Amino acid sequence: MTTSRREFLKKSAFALAGTSFLAACATATKEATATRLLGLQLYCVRDEMGTDPLGTLKELAKFGYQNVEHAWYRERKFYGWTPQEFKKILDDLGMKMPSGHTVLAPQHWDETTNDFTDVWKYTIEDAAYMGQQFVISPWMDETVRKSEDALMKQLEIFNKSGELCKKSGMMFGYHNHDFEFSEKHGDRTLYDIILMETDPNLVMQQLDTGNLYNGGAKAIDIVTKYPGRFQSMHVKDEIELPEAGEHGKYESTILGKGIVNVKEVIDLGRDSGGTIHFIIEQEAYQGKTPLECMKEDYEVMKSWGY
Repeated sequence: MTTSRREFLKKSAFALAGTSFLAACATATKEATATRLLGLQLYCVRDEMGTDPLGTLKELAKFGYQNVEHAWYRERKFYGWTPQEFKKILDDLGMKMPSGHTVLAPQHWDETTNDFTDVWKYTIEDAAYMGQQFVISPWMDETVRKSEDALMKQLEIFNKSGELCKKSGMMFGYHNHDFEFSEKHGDRTLYDIILMETDPNLVMQQLDTGNLYNGGAKAIDIVTKYPGRFQSMHVKDEIELPEAGEHGKYESTILGKGIVNVKEVIDLGRDSGGTIHFIIEQEAYQGKTPLECMKEDYEVMKSWGY
């Protein structure tokens, strides 16, 4: 992901297997047809949502989008609107918000009370009000992931957040970048540890099909290795840049134009019984406007039967 995305997430943070796994897969398979949906991560149109959020949502609705995933929640507001205001706006446009991104950071857990802070409890409360199915944390601080002890503690908190979300009929989740596949503790990548040490009944995974390329992994391999673990996917394609820069060797592009073999990946996710949310995300545009890309991405997904 781009540096701007990383900085955005950091700022937002601060202002196995076994019987349970098989049960989770069975449940996902049973419910998949009824709950499968296509949506858009609003970070794709981050500048537009900053300058004209209502106009941008109206344009997306015209394209056919009925589901969006937020990337901006601060001080109990979504894009500057209260949950009540934002829900009405979406309702009026015939849209829903079944998932959202809010970083679960170490400061959201109070060691003295052995409980979540009010800030995180409000996050869950407002997500439930919006009708979300998934509350997804899209970042892991470097101080957490560089220490195996700190990482294991954070994964315990992930499970506890899953318990908290479950009380409101939701699931907590995690969204990957690239470092999860390039960084290790012992012989396990961070991503292996995350999937092995979190309870699949409490913590869902949103696989970003593009981000992992900069970490040296391929989406099809990960979906094959962990069938049924990805209730949601960020549907993203990637192109290789002429020269690797500070953002890595790859950047996102129009679906079907890159090297990910996106349709094969999402079809496998769908058919494995795990993936029910297919959330488009594109962060680089190769000379087109973000909205032009969102329209084209939507049309591609519809042509693929989603």
